[in-house]
Amino acid sequence: MKTLRRALLPLAIFPLKNIAYAQKRDSIPLKVRAFIADKFPQNRDLYIDFSQTAPFQFSSKLDGKDLPENKMKSFQQLKAGTNIYFVKKRNWLLSTSLNYRFTSFNTQEPITDEANQKNNFHYHSEAVNFNYFSKLFNKTAIYTATASVDGSDQHFERIRGMVTASVVLKATPKVKMVVGLAGFIDPSSQVPILPIFTYENKFNNGWVLDILLPKKLLVRKDIFANGRISFGTEMDNSSFYLYKNNRTYEFRQLEINSGAIYEHHLGGNFIGALKTGIRAVPRARVFDKEESFKDYIFEASYKPSFYFNVGVSYNPFGKPRAK
Repeated sequence: MKTLRRALLPLAIFPLKNIAYAQKRDSIPLKVRAFIADKFPQNRDLYIDFSQTAPFQFSSKLDGKDLPENKMKSFQQLKAGTNIYFVKKRNWLLSTSLNYRFTSFNTQEPITDEANQKNNFHYHSEAVNFNYFSKLFNKTAIYTATASVDGSDQHFERIRGMVTASVVLKATPKVKMVVGLAGFIDPSSQVPILPIFTYENKFNNGWVLDILLPKKLLVRKDIFANGRISFGTEMDNSSFYLYKNNRTYEFRQLEINSGAIYEHHLGGNFIGALKTGIRAVPRARVFDKEESFKDYIFEASYKPSFYFNVGVSYNPFGKPRAK
C-alpha cells in the first residue's frame, strides 16, 4: 500500500466529456449554428497548455487511517489534444477527440520508501463522437453519442460511453439558451445522469454572461483590438492510473479554478490564453479500477492554492462563415 501513497493529490471526477458539434453551414439555422459552434466545442481544433500551482498543504487518509500532514512542493500538468471532423452532413457529424495529459508532482515529506520522490504520470483518452441535429417541439435539438477509451503509458484501461440530448430554447443576437441531459455508461461515474444548461446574455455595455453548467460560469468582455478578458469559475478534472501487486487503481480529482482569463488572437488561426487565480479541490480519492468511485481506499483534503495556466491553440478549420 505504500506505493499508493504516491497518489497523495486531489481526486474527484467530473465525467462530462467535451462534445463537438457540427460546423457545416446547412446543418442548423444560422443564429443557432453560430451559438453551437462557439459554446459546445470546448476544446480547440488543436491545443496545448501548461499548468502550475503554488505549494499547498494537504491531509489524507489511507484505508481509513490518518496520514501525517504534508505539503505539495510542486504540481505541474501538460495537456495537449485535438478534435478532428471525419464526416459533415446536413443533419449529422462524425468526429474524434484525442487527448493527452502529463502530471508531475513532488511532496515535502516522503510518502514512499524513497524520500522526496518525484511522481510522473501519463494519461490519454480517445473518443469517437456522433452528433445528430433535428427538431423537437419546433426547436432545434442536438443528440450525441460518444464512445471513448483511456489509459496510461502502460495499458489501455477503461471503455466508456455517453449520450446527450439538448434543445436550443432561444437563439437571438443577445440571448442564447440550451437545456439538456447527459447520461453516462461508466460504472465508476459518480452520477448516471447530469443536467446540461447553457446560457449567454450580451449586455449593452459590452459584457457577456457566459454559463455552461456544470462546467463554467464567467463574465467576459472584448478588450484591445484582439483580446478578451473573463472573470469567474471553471471546472476541470485530472485522472491517471496506478499499478501495484498486479492490480490497477485509478486516481481522479476535480479542480475548481476561480480567477481571470485573458485570450488573445495571435494572428492567423492561433489563440493564446493565460489563466490565473485560486484552485480548490473538493474531493480527492484513489480506488480500485474494478470498484466504484464510492469504494475508495485513499481520500485527501487540500488547501486552496494559487495557480496559473498558459496555452496556445490552432484552429485550421475555423468557424462557419455566414453567407
